[in-house]
Amino acid sequence: MQFRDKSEVTVWLKKELTIDRMWEVMELYEDFPFYTMRNLEFTYMIKGNEMFVNRKEKSITKATVGMALNRALELGGIVTGPKKLGTFGASYLYPIFLYFEIIRRE
Repeated sequence: MQFRDKSEVTVWLKKELTIDRMWEVMELYEDFPFYTMRNLEFTYMIKGNEMFVNRKEKSITKATVGMALNRALELGGIVTGPKKLGTFGASYLYPIFLYFEIIRRE
């Protein structure tokens, strides 16, 4: 995959929003600084089917990301906060989903 910028990534991702595509995009953005709702910077690494956040000891699995993604889609993309995703690691997944415009806060 070759993308020039975030907007191309977002268009490609949203064209067919699946957990596999989401995971591919997340792999591209390893070590990119994201910010939690409390404005705490974090980065992550992907190893196999696990996401390791630099601020946390436990990993977030691909299956958990898939559950959060499904929940976001069930809510029609309007997610008012991380807790609405209802999964472990939601405080880290929420800003990633916001960044790629999968969700919005309205």
